[in-house]
Amino acid sequence: MSRVIAVAGKGGTGKTTLAGLIIRYLRRSGRVPILAVDADPDSNLPQAIGLGGEKSISTIGRARQDFFASRGTVPAGVPKEAYLELRLNEVLVETADIDLLVMGRPEGAGCYCYINNVLRKFLESLGRNYPFVVIDNEAGLEHLSRRTAQRIDMLVVVSDYSVNGLRAAGRIHQLSEELELEIGRRFLVINRVPGELDGAFRKRAEGQGLNLLGVVPLDEGISEGDLEGRAVIDLPDGNRAVGAVNDFMQKVIAAA
Repeated sequence: MSRVIAVAGKGGTGKTTLAGLIIRYLRRSGRVPILAVDADPDSNLPQAIGLGGEKSISTIGRARQDFFASRGTVPAGVPKEAYLELRLNEVLVETADIDLLVMGRPEGAGCYCYINNVLRKFLESLGRNYPFVVIDNEAGLEHLSRRTAQRIDMLVVVSDYSVNGLRAAGRIHQLSEELELEIGRRFLVINRVPGELDGAFRKRAEGQGLNLLGVVPLDEGISEGDLEGRAVIDLPDGNRAVGAVNDFMQKVIAAA
């Protein structure tokens, strides 16, 4: 049975970096294959996991839009659902240990209810082939709100070391409750902490209604790697951020 980990946070908090580090941990610990889902329209997960070199990564959004625009040209004798599933399968980028699905832009004008139902069934069926599915979400949780993921075993909300980041994390947590999503455990991760976590900041963090999973230290190696075009997933074992994520992921998965 697959486990779904959804990562969310406002832009600039490093949520995609954290999603990449979680995927790195899962791969290095032999929990493969992994399905990585980029559900942020500002797509950066491919670069984080070393697949940014693909010439052109197709997206679910494009496949959905193309299908909606050309419903009258479905090949004769092919059921609409089967044709759409074929198009969705073409979007999947497959590698030895990690497969990637990029959701792309939100829906355009028109009714997408039927297409979203097919997409939901497609993702449920696809996810069963992987021990872990990691979803990099936008702050608004749009794809989750459309129930494209039936259940989430672990929601990880990311904040940077700022009060504004914590407030945004609290709002994301509140939104996840308002949407009545099926979520197993909800966690908060504080990212880019330059030193020890201040006591007052820790108290404020604990007041967001989320369990504090861990703290990721500020690490220049990540910034330097980003400037040089290196993938987060290729960071060395000695990297401090890598070590922090490995530690809390090992504990939380063992406790599941």
